[in-house]
Amino acid sequence: MIESASTHLANTSQDDITQEPIKTIQIDGRSITILGTAHVSKASADKVQELIATGSYDAVAVELCPSRHKAIVNPDALAKMDLFQVIKKGQASMVAANLALGAFQQRMAEQFDIEPGAEMRVAINDAQAAKLPVLLIDREIGTTLKRIYHSVPWWKRMGLFGGLISSVISKEKVSEAEIEKLKEGDVLESSFAQFAEDEKDLFKPLITERDQYMAARLVKESSQNNYQHILAVVGAGHMKGMQHQIESNSINDPDNTLAELDTLPKTSAWLKYLPWAIVLLILTGFAIGFMRSPEIGTAMVLDWVLINGGLSALGAAIAFAHPLTILTAFCAAPLTSLNPTIGAGMVVAAAETYFRKPKVADFNRLRSDTTTLKGWWNNQVTRILLIFILSTLGSAIGTYVAGFRIFERLSMG
Repeated sequence: MIESASTHLANTSQDDITQEPIKTIQIDGRSITILGTAHVSKASADKVQELIATGSYDAVAVELCPSRHKAIVNPDALAKMDLFQVIKKGQASMVAANLALGAFQQRMAEQFDIEPGAEMRVAINDAQAAKLPVLLIDREIGTTLKRIYHSVPWWKRMGLFGGLISSVISKEKVSEAEIEKLKEGDVLESSFAQFAEDEKDLFKPLITERDQYMAARLVKESSQNNYQHILAVVGAGHMKGMQHQIESNSINDPDNTLAELDTLPKTSAWLKYLPWAIVLLILTGFAIGFMRSPEIGTAMVLDWVLINGGLSALGAAIAFAHPLTILTAFCAAPLTSLNPTIGAGMVVAAAETYFRKPKVADFNRLRSDTTTLKGWWNNQVTRILLIFILSTLGSAIGTYVAGFRIFERLSMG
């Protein structure tokens, strides 16, 4: 049961506390202090170091999931990425999205001469030096991105991808004063209120659900391990939501809350069978065409190959794929489109990986290359991801365009 909330810490002066948004919550006789940070603020990193040095805490929680934690403690992990396995497992789009998000944070950080997530690094390093457990309380980024994707109507999904790309290539500068203002609760709340009003389908999985998730993790860790005082280092935008979740006693069963928020949305049954229905329609069209005359049937097959293969090859060419990869796209797309279990992009990206295998230097330059549009095309790793995405998109468009063309011939006949 929650007893009270305060904004003071033992061994820390009130003047220091007012510099950063901070809140201490009492729950069942134990304390949880939430420190709001800006992920590219030097002041935030300094405050984390200062608080841990007080010795007031027996655990430090960070707004990281296992994947993001691994990227911080092992920055060379990207250089060891098995790109072929990424493609084979259908994770190419997810990796590309993660790189785009990381590139945006990197571009912001470079303006202020501070490493992305510096306050998280400080929290991890100083906690380990003080022999304090580090708690990873955020939801896996892959799960969050998938829940965002499924929450957005299909016609908005391309806009979502476009927004990620624009965030990478944008040259707009953000002042450090504006970053610091984001840590003032009223400014953040009003900003997010406007965001929620305009894009509720994004706000819920990106902000609200993660507030609930991190609050549930804190409640669980505090109770299960009997931590007397946890310091939670999170983005300032999550402070109000997490505080409300904990203080309102809405988390009665943390395990159940976490399980629900970790569940991936189920694809609608009709969407699951739609690709097979399209294949059946196309094959039926071919059969009817050949029954009418060999000429009509042959023309339909040529339409299918030229349109589907051509658009997939165009996508690969836009990504500057190897000439043999472009040829592979042209040959593979018409066949893979008739087998929903295999995507054209998977075959095409695998071919590019074979013809032009990325070098170690490409992996090592990922962080810097992904901050510019040119870098995505120059780096062989990101180029392969682009080839996967654009050849898949080309084949998908080609399937519908060629399908309409086939039935147009039937109606004419």
